[in-house]
Amino acid sequence: MENLDLDTKIELNNGVKMPVFGFGTFRAKSGKETYNSVSHALNVGYRLIDTATRYKNESDVGKAINDSGISRDEIFVTTKLWNSDHGYSSALKAFDTSLKKLGLSYIDLYLIHWPVKGLRMDSWRALKELLQKERCRAIGVSNYTINHIKEITDDDGVIPAVNQVEFSPYTYQKELLDFLNSKNIKLEAYSPLTKGFKLKDPKLIEIAEKYSKSSAQILLRWALQKSIIVIVKSSHPQRIEENANVFNFQISSDDMLILDSFDENLRTGWDPTTMTS
Repeated sequence: MENLDLDTKIELNNGVKMPVFGFGTFRAKSGKETYNSVSHALNVGYRLIDTATRYKNESDVGKAINDSGISRDEIFVTTKLWNSDHGYSSALKAFDTSLKKLGLSYIDLYLIHWPVKGLRMDSWRALKELLQKERCRAIGVSNYTINHIKEITDDDGVIPAVNQVEFSPYTYQKELLDFLNSKNIKLEAYSPLTKGFKLKDPKLIEIAEKYSKSSAQILLRWALQKSIIVIVKSSHPQRIEENANVFNFQISSDDMLILDSFDENLRTGWDPTTMTS
């Protein structure tokens, strides 16, 4: 993906256009931290905002969006169904709760947060109903493996628009990426900065210095050049701005291959591959 900027959008498999670069709110404390960081991100130019029931900050995200003065149709909002809300009726109720907390009339992308055993197909049926009734513009999943995706795509033809997973050069899930591309499902990367664990890796710093960029900017640009949607979180205004400053350079094909080789199957959170059924 070339000629990128903060306004670049990518077309999902149902025709909806989603920004390729967004702001995440995982571990953003409810209240001023979430409100101020989302407000600043919107002022900088971010137009994709990602939250979840589990984050307990949907109300503050919604308030920042509604107070921004930016037209609602210019902001792409994602939230997620939490594990305790799985099941057909429970998922529909959870969606209504999220919508009310956000203070919005619709959600752009609603995701199943984790593939909960025994209930995820009922939850997926609920999401399909929400999509059919135009209560959200697109539906998808998060932390789904290839087998979990096959379970859905073998269902009735309605496939996820997005699979949001941990993804970076250190968690380079190439087999999953190739599979999703073959199904026209977009991969969205969370924790693209490895939650900071690898930002001081000497081999990453060496590449960053070559481009006069930070380690974080190299990791973000790498994902963007793989045509991946990226969300990144920070509560610091300077870092929010720095993270968005990744559109004025391009990593060479040789250096992209070097970054690809950094893979070590790093998991900074729960590993969904342990959930096999």
